[in-house]
Amino acid sequence: QVQLVESGGGLVQAGGSLRLSCAASGRTFSSYSMGWFRQAPGKEREFVGAISWRGGMPYYADSVKGRFTISRDDAKNTVSLQMNSLKPEDTAVYYCAAESWGLGSAKAVDYKYWGQGTQVTVSS
Repeated sequence: QVQLVESGGGLVQAGGSLRLSCAASGRTFSSYSMGWFRQAPGKEREFVGAISWRGGMPYYADSVKGRFTISRDDAKNTVSLQMNSLKPEDTAVYYCAAESWGLGSAKAVDYKYWGQGTQVTVSS
């Protein structure tokens, strides 16, 4: 069982940066692959990026590649999403999710545990 809590969301102007954090409970965080997803009003939840349980190279959706960076700190049971050069279309509720073992899937259905989400709003 893993509980996830996101933080760091807020309001930022276009071109700005935010850093989201996801804190996980439990002693087996290192065995979970972690993903970030987002959902804008009226839209389906979409994949942002993921990092495997082995701390391998993260991979990202094309829409955020080169602007967003995922990192994890297994000693602190946290995964972070650094978001730079933010655009109004990045406005959404951002969720972190955990998948036991795995390689870090881009499919939401593969993740068993989800945080409550944190709102990111980018003004133009």
